[in-house]
Order: sequence, then C-alpha cells, then structure tokens
Amino acid sequence: MKRALVSVSNKENLIPFVKELINLEYQIISTGGTKKLIENAGLPVIGISEVTGFPEIMDGRVKTLHPKVHGGLLSLRDNPKHLAEMSANHIEFIDMVVVNPYPFKQTIEKEGTTFADAIENIDIGGPSMLRSAAKNHKFVTVVCDSQDYNTVIEEIKANGDTTLETRTRLAAKVFRHPASYDATIAEYLTHQAQETDPESITLTFQKKQSLRYGENPHQQASFYAGKKQGYSMAWAKQLHGKELSYNNIQDADATLNIVKDFDEPVVVAVKHKNPCGVGIGKNIHEAWQRCYEADKVSIFGGIVATNQEIDEQTAEEMKSIFLEIILAPSFKEKAFEILSTKKNIRLMTYDLDCKQQESKMFISVNGGLLMQNLDNYKETLEDCKVVTEKQPTQEELADMLFGMKVCKHVKSNAITLVKDKKTIGVGAGQMNRVGAALIALEQAKNAGYTDGIILASDAFFPFDDVVKLAQQYGVTAIIQPGGSVRDEDSIKACNDAGIPPLRSAAPIGRAYGAWAQNRPLPHGCADLFFA
Repeated sequence: MKRALVSVSNKENLIPFVKELINLEYQIISTGGTKKLIENAGLPVIGISEVTGFPEIMDGRVKTLHPKVHGGLLSLRDNPKHLAEMSANHIEFIDMVVVNPYPFKQTIEKEGTTFADAIENIDIGGPSMLRSAAKNHKFVTVVCDSQDYNTVIEEIKANGDTTLETRTRLAAKVFRHPASYDATIAEYLTHQAQETDPESITLTFQKKQSLRYGENPHQQASFYAGKKQGYSMAWAKQLHGKELSYNNIQDADATLNIVKDFDEPVVVAVKHKNPCGVGIGKNIHEAWQRCYEADKVSIFGGIVATNQEIDEQTAEEMKSIFLEIILAPSFKEKAFEILSTKKNIRLMTYDLDCKQQESKMFISVNGGLLMQNLDNYKETLEDCKVVTEKQPTQEELADMLFGMKVCKHVKSNAITLVKDKKTIGVGAGQMNRVGAALIALEQAKNAGYTDGIILASDAFFPFDDVVKLAQQYGVTAIIQPGGSVRDEDSIKACNDAGIPPLRSAAPIGRAYGAWAQNRPLPHGCADLFFA
C-alpha cells in the first residue's frame, strides 16, 4: 500500500481529494488540525507520531523533522544501499506529500498582528517536507497547490501513478513556492530589523494574468502582482471591457501614481506614461471638465483616473470621447450603465488605501535592478521660499504647487504649465529644458492661453534662457528646484521681467542635478520656487 503524508493550512477541497486517495489504496498520514479534519470526515488516518514513534512537541514546532519522515521521502528506490539502510532503520516509503505551509503572508497582512504571531507562522517542517519530496520527484509525488488535486487523481486512475512529467512539473512549482514563502519572510524581517540596504533581495510576485503580447506584438508578456496595496493596477478590479494590454497597464499605473498625490477631487489623463491633462475641482465633475479642457486632442485614446466616485453627469461626458480605460474608486450605478454601453472601454475600480505604500520601487536594467523608496513626498508651501522681489498671489501659489505635483510625474526634461487648477501645456522627455519648455508653451499658446501662466520645472535652470522664453509666452510665475551655480542669472531675469519664482526646500520629482537643500537660498525672486 502506498502512503501519502497530508498536512495543509489551506484545506480547500482536501476531503474529496483524500477520499479519492483512499479509494486508490493510499494510506493517509497526517498531523495536527489536518488530521482532525480527516478524522471528523470519518476517514481513516494515521498520526505522524505513529510513524516517527515520537510525539508532536513544542506546540507543534517539532513533529515531522524526523529520519522516518525524510528518509521515507529522500530514499532512492533503485539504490540498494538506501534500501538496506531503510530496512535496518525500520523506515517505510512515503510516496506522496501534500503540504502547504502556515499562512505567513496572510498573517502579516492582518490588522493587529504582533511580531510574535508572525514568527509562529513561519513554517519549518512543511517546507522541509516539500523540498525533500521535490528533490526526489523521480519517485515521490509532491503537491503544494489544491489546483493540482484533480490532475494527480486522474493520472493515478489512468496509470497507477503520476507521470514523471507531472512529478517534474509539480516539483518545479514546489521549489517556486518555498522560494516565494522565504522571500516574504525575509522581506518582513528585513523591515523589522530596519535594514534599508540589504546585501541581497529576493522579490516574489504571483501571476495575475497572461497578456496577448508585450510592448510590441513579437514580445511575450505576463502580469504579476506583488503585495496588496492601494493605488495599484496589480490589485485593481476590471468590471467591464476588453482585456488589458501591456501598454495599458503601464499607462494606467502612471495615471494612478499621479492621482495618489492629490487629496482634493482630481482627474488625470495619461498618454504614453505622461500626463496630457490634469484638473482639480470642488467635485469630480469640475475636475473632469478641467482635465478634458487641458488637452482635448491628446486625451483621445487616453487613460483616465479619478480619486472619487464617478457620477452620472461625468459619465455622460466621458462617454462622448474615446478612452481606453477609466479608473475610479467606484462608479454610481447609473454612471456604470452609461459607460458600459461602450463595448470595449475598460472600467476598473481600485483601492484608495495607502497604508502599504511605504514600499520600494524597482526598475530593471540589463543584468541588474535599481531599487529606491517610493516617492510619496508631498510638497507644501512651508517647503518653499520666494527668491524674487515680486511676491506671488495666493492663487499663483496654489497653482504652483499643483504644477509641481504634476511635473513630478512627467518624464524629464519636464516642463508643466498651469492655469486655473488645470494643466495647459506639458513638455516631456526632451534632451534640453528649452525644448521641453517650448513644446509646453506652444501648446498653451495654441489653446489660447497668453497670460497668467504658471510654469513648473522638475530641475533647476542652468541658464536664464527658459525664463526669458517663458516671459514671451505670458508666464507670470515659476516654480523649480534650484541648485545651479547660475541660479542668480535666472533670478535676475525673473526680477527684470517681474516674474515671481519659488524655490522649495526639499527635493522634488525626477530632477537631474544637484539639490539646493543645504545651500543658502538667494532672496529676491518672487514666483520662483527652488527645491
């Protein structure tokens, strides 16, 4: 008679599976709560202590770490020496292991979990049995996922045993499983130890979906989810529309990254990972109108996200243009009905909860990985200093902070133009700052904006050329993170033009160059903020 050792934390579909194994003449060995569950179902089961001749001790910490368990799993059945040693030590074969470890990840995600609770949910015996069985998969079937129960039963019924091909596949899954399990524990303990720069990192993600293709049709792609957190495409729910693409996910992620920087009602539109329109208002409809007015051309085929529920009026207006995705915390019932009449539009909800946003971001490079903290910094007026003679108005100050929030998410070199709580020009990804400024300024001019414009830059001005160019297009206030050795040139140009610039006291966004945090701040530039 073959023997299966069954000890699982996830007991989904376990009893039907065990019944099938018993019908196929397997003897069931089990431990703790799993054994009780099998007994309560009226099925025959042997306790692990009957196999080892040793009691479960230390509150279950030690029960399967025994030669009669691991010898039964690891012995090579075509090796006479192993067989002789098994006989001499009264060890019997274990032909199958069905194990999934203690739910460490689920435990640490619970509110109020203590460090002691987390430690007790680090499984030692379970992963050890999985590894032993997987190593010896030539002879032993190992199952760590209830999704594989049917396959195992069907093959045993058909062949008398699982196939080597299946055992190899299951073994590969098993080694991925403990690796992910250990990585989660390592990340948790690293955080507890307050290590920010460990000598190595192991990342773990679970497959969310296969994608039709990647950035280009010839590239294969999949989407994997990490730990659950707010403002996350990995944990967003699709309610309607066609399947997401690789590029959709990247653009939607960029959209949510902008949204999370705003507390007031905001609507953000993104194309090719850059904002093409951002608007704030007293309600979501007003924010939408400002977002749409920002760039009525580029928003076509874009991705839109809000930080408040979408109402019927807003839905009607969104429906009138072609949008790829609309992301919101929720949709009013009527709003959803309106938008879902469009067959292909993706309607998605996401979680606003940011409690888990204190995490790292990773960017792959060839042969390596860059890691840094997520940029959750939100600049305030207290972080800024007027450095020109002219003082900005309160309205200008509000638009300057708004512009800098958006500029943070524009690819450098980046220039953002703002007026009346909406973007009116965005210059992104240019090789020089003048080129980025010119793109944004021409966009604003073509839209009819010629005065009272706020300009935000993601880095300092090494020359006064951007200031002089901005003056020609009706810019009346500038915010930028100073730090150039030639800051005074730009400040003088602002003073000559009567433009107030601000300098902020903390680094902002993706600026390239030195930050001026520790440098004395020059005085006399009114609407220009330097960070």
